[in-house]
Amino acid sequence: MNIQWDAGKYTADFSFVHQYGSGVMDLIDAGAGAAVLDLGCGNGALTKVLKERGYAAKGLDASEEFLDIARETCPGIEFVRGDATHFSFPEPFDAVFSNAVFHWIEKARQPDMLGCVRAALKEGGQFVFEFGGHGNNRLIHGALAEAFAERGFRYEMPFYFPTIGEYAALLEGAGFSVRYAALFDRLTELKGEDGLKDWIDMFVRTPFSAAGAGQEREAIIDRAAELLRGDLYADGRWHADYVRIRMKAVRL
Repeated sequence: MNIQWDAGKYTADFSFVHQYGSGVMDLIDAGAGAAVLDLGCGNGALTKVLKERGYAAKGLDASEEFLDIARETCPGIEFVRGDATHFSFPEPFDAVFSNAVFHWIEKARQPDMLGCVRAALKEGGQFVFEFGGHGNNRLIHGALAEAFAERGFRYEMPFYFPTIGEYAALLEGAGFSVRYAALFDRLTELKGEDGLKDWIDMFVRTPFSAAGAGQEREAIIDRAAELLRGDLYADGRWHADYVRIRMKAVRL
């Protein structure tokens, strides 16, 4: 998960990512003062909400650009730089929370991440999270694959979007008991007339390493938008065809 982010643009134009995440927190069942880790905290927006809900919140993220924003906008909260697949803390947490992070971690590294989470939790500690599930952005990735192929390139899916059954098995294998799981559609409005192009430019990076940059990249994105207009553009607004997986597990 080595992504170079435009943290300022993400914060300004893609705030819906963390706005939806506040609902995931409702799955946390812990008293005031409980220690909660926001894993992949980004700009700290949800870490701040955790604190406002009365938790002793701490954030961890791999991006120094995001952490700079988090430390500036969320005084009084500790933010630590670290890799979600390789981290540890001296004291265990009552809960680990994460939003819109795990689809960035390749399948082969998921057990490493889950092992770190388990080690970071107290016995009986809660693991609450949401990320892209099976079928997430199927239309967008399909259009990009077609646009790549038209120009002689192969589109490599850069994300991990599991089914509930697949991810529940990973959790159980890592020493968790699954208590809640849901997979659901979330058609999401994007900001601005170029909302879809901006979304692709922000979130789909690695496939373009094989297709070059500059005009080639722009041509592919333009073609994908053209292919998607009939499905994802309505009433003057672009949308993304999100599918989310939301789960709660407890450390055994």
